[in-house]
Amino acid sequence: MDRRLTLYILIGMVLGVFAGWLVRVGLPADSEAFEYVTRSFGSISTIFLNLIKLLVAPLVLGTIVSGIAHMGDSSAVGRIGFRAILWFIIASFISISLGLFFVNLFQPGVGVNLQTSTETIGEIKKLDLFEFIEHVFPKNIIQAMADNNVLQILVFALFAGVALSAIGEKGAPLVRGAEALVELMLQITGYVMRFAPFAVFGALAKVVAHHGLGILGTYATLLGEFYFALLVLWSILLGIGALFLGRRVLRLVRYVREPVMIAFSTASSEAAMPKLFEQLDRFGVPRRISGLMIPLGYSFNLDGSMMYASFATIFIAQAYGHDLSMTTQILILLTLMVSSKGIAAVPRASLVVIAATLAMFDLPVEGIALVLAIDQFLDMGRTGTNVLGNAIATSVITKWEGMLEVEEPEYVEHPHAPAHTAAHGRAGLELDPENFDKG
Repeated sequence: MDRRLTLYILIGMVLGVFAGWLVRVGLPADSEAFEYVTRSFGSISTIFLNLIKLLVAPLVLGTIVSGIAHMGDSSAVGRIGFRAILWFIIASFISISLGLFFVNLFQPGVGVNLQTSTETIGEIKKLDLFEFIEHVFPKNIIQAMADNNVLQILVFALFAGVALSAIGEKGAPLVRGAEALVELMLQITGYVMRFAPFAVFGALAKVVAHHGLGILGTYATLLGEFYFALLVLWSILLGIGALFLGRRVLRLVRYVREPVMIAFSTASSEAAMPKLFEQLDRFGVPRRISGLMIPLGYSFNLDGSMMYASFATIFIAQAYGHDLSMTTQILILLTLMVSSKGIAAVPRASLVVIAATLAMFDLPVEGIALVLAIDQFLDMGRTGTNVLGNAIATSVITKWEGMLEVEEPEYVEHPHAPAHTAAHGRAGLELDPENFDKG
């Protein structure tokens, strides 16, 4: 089923571009029919993303609580957390530095003549470090889950998991409940993922209908340079991963190709989260590790978004003729390393960080309008990179802990196998405690 779904997603991408082009050339852009059709395309992808977001909060809560409770050793949680943060800081520095290097090398904004944009960007305020730190700690876990605030859910789940581990047998029913919650969410994920090709179709059809195929040609230089920088970042991350995983890093890429493609096509890391859990299970990462690492990485390890933030910030400065000193660029780098932590893993989140950084350094915030037209295509690349970066980080930390298991073989659908088993890989196998690590 996995390979068929990947194929269907690719078909959905191609058909989406074609359908969007047909609408673009066949209907006047100011007609009611054009508005109706494009909104229909958008609704298809919005429904899918809403269903995925429905799963994120309970999935994050259940995986972290059950994972930490099964560790039984708070020192192990601290050790894994320390190693994870160390990896995230190094990866963040590499990502942002690469963005600054390539935008200064290529100088895509030099010579661009911008007119004052009348497009509304939204209310922008300067970053407040203290406000950010205060916001990390939830005052209402129900509200945090309603808002899908992964960072606040993570903090609550850390406390809950450690507390359940401390009270031992008294908390066993809640631990089993958390495990059951995870299995329920993964089962629902299997149903929702069957809708992914249609969501991809709708998302791309809407973008192409609004901007046309010519948008790719108009911004070809910027897109090409940014994707080249992402390719270099991928090479570095995979190279570092190979130091720990050896040749298994190539097999990791094959296992996570589907969640990366989902993230790429929908421009939402959240859309790929449930499938990423499942594929890392199959690769041999125990759930007690991925349950902590993935939500943590979704808040602190957004490699593609951080590279884009530095790339786009300097690009806008170049476009408006601002010649920034190296000292200022280093300050921007440090600002982005802090401000990019905890941003929501949803489409357009990077624009908020860029806007706030521009405001902090008195650069023209309206320059964001320059990249808005192609932000969907830029967002696809950076979001796919975020997912790959978190998969590598999780696998490396697992190997570092000496807990990486033997991977499952590629699933071959048996004629008499239940339908749900083929759809869900490990999530659909019989949950035998001896061969399936729920923790």
